Amino acid sequence: MDKVVASAAEAVADIGSGSRIAVGGFGLSGIPSVLLAALLDQGADDLEAFSNNAGVDGAGLGMLLGAGRLRRMVASYVGENKEFARQYLSGELEVELTPQGTLAERMRAGGSGIPAFFTATGVGTQVADGGLPWRYDADGNVVTASPAKQTQVFETAEGPKEFVLEEAIVADFALVRAHRGDRHGNLVFRRAARNFNPLAAMCGRTTIVEVEELVEPGEIDPDHVHLPGVFVHRVVPLTPEQAADKRIEKRTVRPASPTATSTEQEA
Repeated sequence: MDKVVASAAEAVADIGSGSRIAVGGFGLSGIPSVLLAALLDQGADDLEAFSNNAGVDGAGLGMLLGAGRLRRMVASYVGENKEFARQYLSGELEVELTPQGTLAERMRAGGSGIPAFFTATGVGTQVADGGLPWRYDADGNVVTASPAKQTQVFETAEGPKEFVLEEAIVADFALVRAHRGDRHGNLVFRRAARNFNPLAAMCGRTTIVEVEELVEPGEIDPDHVHLPGVFVHRVVPLTPEQAADKRIEKRTVRPASPTATSTEQEA
């Protein structure tokens, strides 16, 4: 039951080239930065990644992207990463853009044993009808486009409504970050970092978690567990320095009010 491994390098050692990886986080909030750095050093390439976005240039999944390690990306958002956009538009990277809620539910379904589900999101658009550009060539021509998806009309409280079939995501490995975790893999996420992390963890055949604080079994109140250890296979405890190393995407500050007291300005 003790799932703790000695290092991030050991935890990701068996992630092979061509693997499908699910990665938690939203922007730079809650990203498994230590595990991603270890995977970069490990050298696996030709990876297919499932994540809300690809971090930013030089951070998060952006590290793997910049090193040319990603073959395909399934995401909701391309912004904030110029290299992501450049590789996509130049034909170096295949990208399947997916509505954010649909992506989250595809991950959750994969971890719940649900092979597919119907949703109203995307009906009447290229998400359902097909034709979204997945891959361009170097001249900007679409060489791979999304296929049309099955749709079906169901009776709802508002009357008949059309839905589109979406397939679940099951990844070979999942990389996530948690605020607290015990040796059995029970996890607690903190505030905004409880975004795609639980869902990514659920859909991985092998789920690897970096935890900012490792505690002993029983120290986490069962009512406070956000993700049970049944979904977790390896736990990597972070050093205090690693846990505190969190980048901010955009820092916005407000000028101090001319009438503010010195105490208020210092705060």
